[in-house]
Amino acid sequence: MKVLIINGPNLNMLGKRENTHYGSQALSEINEILKKEAKRLNIKLGFFQSNTEGEIVSAIHKAVEENIDGIIINAGAYTHTSIAIRDALLIFNKPFIEVHLSNVFAREEFRHISMISDIALGVISGFKEDSYYLALLAIYRHLQKTKA
Repeated sequence: MKVLIINGPNLNMLGKRENTHYGSQALSEINEILKKEAKRLNIKLGFFQSNTEGEIVSAIHKAVEENIDGIIINAGAYTHTSIAIRDALLIFNKPFIEVHLSNVFAREEFRHISMISDIALGVISGFKEDSYYLALLAIYRHLQKTKA
């Protein structure tokens, strides 16, 4: 089972910004926790982060070529604006989970709009760094059921 975790703009600054919304852990710390859980679940886990929309689109295209089974994506601000990322996820045509560290529905109204929620397997929002952990468990369980 191969899963790719994609992080968008400003997520490389976790632990240094708005801890009340995003938690205090750095992205590297979150990734280490996920690596341990993935090993326990026998998931091959990849990580990608970019502040650039086109690089995120290219990473999703590469996931198609590498036959990745599922994606966990926190597209950051691009969640609310990027039709290009949405189109790339449609090309991927496999399960993906949209993740947000903060509860986007308890924040500014523009954050309530997502270009990808309606095509996602599910959305996990508001649990800070645990949002990724919950998404990993959810995609694992989904892929297990569909491969059985």
